[in-house]
Amino acid sequence: MSETPALIETSFFDAITIIAAADQLPAQTRRHWGTSLRQIAKALDKPLEVIPARLTAVRAELARLHHRPLGWTPKTLQNHRSNVRSVLRWLAREKDIPEHGAPLAPAWAELRAQIKDPFVRWRMSSFMRFCSASGIAPDEVDETVLERFKRYRAQSGRPADDASGRRLARAWNSNVGKIRGWPTRRLSEPPVKPLTELPWAQFPEGLRGDVEQYLQSLTKVRRGRNGRRIRPLKPSTIKARRVELAAAARMAVKAGVAIGDLNSLSALLSPDVAEKILDAYWTKNGETPKAFTIDLACRFVAIARETKCIDEAARARLDEMRRDLEDRRRGGLTDKNTALIRQVLTPGVWNRVVNLPQNLMSTARSQHSSAPARAAVTAQLAVAIAILTVAPVRLANLVAIKLGINLIKPDGPDSNYWLIFPDHDVKNRVGLQYPLEQYLTQMIDEYVHDFRPILLRGRNDNWLFPGQRGGAKANILFSGQITDRIYQLTGLRITVHQFRHAAGAMVLKHRPGEYELVRQLLGHRNVQTTINAYIGLENIHASEIFSKMVLEHMDEEDMEAAE
Repeated sequence: MSETPALIETSFFDAITIIAAADQLPAQTRRHWGTSLRQIAKALDKPLEVIPARLTAVRAELARLHHRPLGWTPKTLQNHRSNVRSVLRWLAREKDIPEHGAPLAPAWAELRAQIKDPFVRWRMSSFMRFCSASGIAPDEVDETVLERFKRYRAQSGRPADDASGRRLARAWNSNVGKIRGWPTRRLSEPPVKPLTELPWAQFPEGLRGDVEQYLQSLTKVRRGRNGRRIRPLKPSTIKARRVELAAAARMAVKAGVAIGDLNSLSALLSPDVAEKILDAYWTKNGETPKAFTIDLACRFVAIARETKCIDEAARARLDEMRRDLEDRRRGGLTDKNTALIRQVLTPGVWNRVVNLPQNLMSTARSQHSSAPARAAVTAQLAVAIAILTVAPVRLANLVAIKLGINLIKPDGPDSNYWLIFPDHDVKNRVGLQYPLEQYLTQMIDEYVHDFRPILLRGRNDNWLFPGQRGGAKANILFSGQITDRIYQLTGLRITVHQFRHAAGAMVLKHRPGEYELVRQLLGHRNVQTTINAYIGLENIHASEIFSKMVLEHMDEEDMEAAE
């Protein structure tokens, strides 16, 4: 069997060649279509030769493109998208280029025609086209071919995991012995995770009762080991803790512990059982334990200390397991947040976000007479984004801002605002204070006097961001509106919480190594928390500094040639 080609169907490069030779098309159309194919390939950051000239293959990627990172206007992007769609439809109609991939070889076409189930036929089509283009006959199909197909699909961002492989294997096997000429070889299905778990109600009543008693204690005010007051947990957090402990008990059973032996919380947290649970999770994670496994070890220790359900020696063993796992905790930001930081630190991206509030306020002013409600929401988002760029607070604090309580003018109405949160209003009990600049004070005042009354709808609340039916605006709704509006106008997808990561990255970019400054800005309790989160950024800053050193040694002629 031949090696899988880089692309098994007509590419953008082939499409440009076909268009250039199409004398029946006006010269202007050929020129515009060719230009758009090249520009979209550049926008996708892919060579023309690897992009399928098929609308079904590129439709999703076309939809994800945003004009701002490309330096285009919305109209320019719209025109290029329209031209690419037109040329791909023309190729399918006039040049008989298949709309769904490479053409089927006769043997595969004959088999496909016999598949009666439309869902199975749809499931098999891509695989059959891949085999046809790769010169693979039906009787040559085995698990190796299936893996090659999955790797090929992965190149274009299509699903290529065990689940997709399992669905394809099932579709293949469903035709064995039913369709004339279908190969008799059955494909092995990747194992599936059991859909059913041991019900929590089947665990001993003693364990369930101890867990409920412990969870009930978390609904009350209590004192930590250092005497600090700990506020009650929210119902959603209590629910998550219950699910976590139930999952740990199920993992113990899977690891070989008899369900009857798990008759109390002390039995679940006994070092021998806890070790089996943590080892099982670690094995499931792979070489490096995931944050859930490490956090579960920390949870075990905390529960043991609070409830004293096991003796001091057993607690010491639990703490030893926790330390062993903690040493393997991955430092730095997640891959998703690191990708965001790369965008934020790219010249021009953060400037668009910082300047966005002023642009939004201009839009709100222009809409104030014709669409007052829409203008008020736009002004509300402008103020929220402006606050986040200079005071990266948590979402719960942002929506809970109250005029005269959290947003005050210490020296009277002509002074600038201060944004303050007492320690008891902050998640980690660290008070926050942010003096705001004059431009932001003026923006907030304009919003409060000209736009906020529209959102209050006759109420007399002091919420800075009032909701539609009273009280503060809903967290999820507000967070989604902020994220969507920023992406729509800048091309950067950033959540409210990720403003904190962006702030940390910007501080360290201009003041490398000053983690204490980041700690104070973000309100972390311990500087080690800050270091653990942002230590990976040192590599970025070191690379930038070294690049500048290299530039200092380059000749001007070489630099001009490189440009």
